[in-house]
Amino acid sequence: MSNTSEKIIYSLMKVSKSYQKKEVIKDISLSYYYGAKIGVLGLNGSGKSSLLRIMAGVDKEYNGEAGLSDGYTVGHLE
Repeated sequence: MSNTSEKIIYSLMKVSKSYQKKEVIKDISLSYYYGAKIGVLGLNGSGKSSLLRIMAGVDKEYNGEAGLSDGYTVGHLE
C-alpha cells in the first residue's frame, strides 16, 4: 500500500444541519481515504442530499467543519 492510498483527503468534523427547527444532520464526523468508494443510504428526509451538498461545497450554511485536502476536487450532480 502506498502513502497516497493511506492519505485522508476529506474530513467532516461535528457537522450539523437544520432546516428551520428540524435537525436533519447532527454531529457527523467522517474521514475518507484517497480512492475510497462510499454510499449514502437512508430514509426520505433523513439528510442524505444535505450531507452530499455540504461535502460538495454547494451548501455552506451548516455548523461544524468540512475540509478537502489541497489538490483534490469534489463534484455534485443534482
